Amino acid sequence: MLSSWVLKKANINGKANAAQRETVGKMSSIIGVIINMILSSMKIIAGILFHSVSILADGVNNLSDAGNSLILLISFRLSSKEADEEHPYGHERYEYLASIVVAVSILLLSFEMFKSSFDKILHPTDIDFSLLLVGVLVFSIIGKLLLWKFYLNCAKGIQSTVIEASAQDSLNDVFATSAVLASALIFHFFHLNLDGIMGIIVATLILLSGISIIKEAANKILGEAPSKELVDHIEKKICSYRGIYGIHDLMIHSYGPNRCFVSVHAEVDSKENILVSHDLIDQIEKSFLEEEGIQVVIHMDPIVLDDPLINQLKDEVTFCIKSLSKDLRIHDFRAVLGQTHSNLIFDCVIPYSCTVTKEEIQTKLDEMLAEKKEKYYTVITFERPYSA
Repeated sequence: MLSSWVLKKANINGKANAAQRETVGKMSSIIGVIINMILSSMKIIAGILFHSVSILADGVNNLSDAGNSLILLISFRLSSKEADEEHPYGHERYEYLASIVVAVSILLLSFEMFKSSFDKILHPTDIDFSLLLVGVLVFSIIGKLLLWKFYLNCAKGIQSTVIEASAQDSLNDVFATSAVLASALIFHFFHLNLDGIMGIIVATLILLSGISIIKEAANKILGEAPSKELVDHIEKKICSYRGIYGIHDLMIHSYGPNRCFVSVHAEVDSKENILVSHDLIDQIEKSFLEEEGIQVVIHMDPIVLDDPLINQLKDEVTFCIKSLSKDLRIHDFRAVLGQTHSNLIFDCVIPYSCTVTKEEIQTKLDEMLAEKKEKYYTVITFERPYSA
């Protein structure tokens, strides 16, 4: 397949680097320009010859797709630039901006198609049916299907949102051209002119596609939640090291497919030599950078492991909070024990999906602690999760 040849040409084996991404982006955009220009020329000529506004609009849509392929080429050139003083996190988010530019052009085209299609409904003209017309449309559908598959494989190969957007646009074109072909066949066999209506359908598909692309790109620019797979992988890898007893406060920041920054708190034994724990943390950070290209910063949190009273208090507090919601979690638990009273200090993570309030948690804990002979007060830091 053509996509396999392109990925092989870029020497991609595993996660693609910036140079490989630029190679795939350049080759896929050039192929996209060539195919879309061929299809556009055929449809525009067919639309004029056979007096079909939906075919003409579909041809103009392909012409805009060729322009979007050029935007694709430019975006990969810009996003492959190395980090600099003004942009220390790199330039890979250019790809997301390019996706929005592609989407805006799609939206503008859909509005123009709505106008011409409404005019066609108000002032219908007959479609000159021909086998040549059918051949052009069938050829276009096949071409767009192949282009969709090509884009999709390339997007998966380098985790590219802008190529994925182009793939979705190509699939929409398949549906749109199929609708145009259906209108031509219906007019020929049933003498029912649906050209304007099919034009509206095509415009609607294009509009929805543009909105979807903008939404996805905007989410990535704003900072969407990381995938559960990535969160689980990071937690599993860190906790696989002997001497790490748990993690919390995991934050993952993505500045592009190859620009991932992570900060996390890792729990270590408070009685362990601090130099030993620090060396362990350095090993973990180095492993992420060398093996996966992820910049990880780990904060050491010393925890008491062998105090029976503190462990008992922690278990009781955990059980009490979990009785309100199994999704609630606590961490950084410690106790400051005094003669008149003792303070239980910890953080409580409340997921966005959880409906339990801070007041309900505090009330439940106060009721539990009131049953004890000793006087306990809670000092709770409530927080929201930054990862799944």
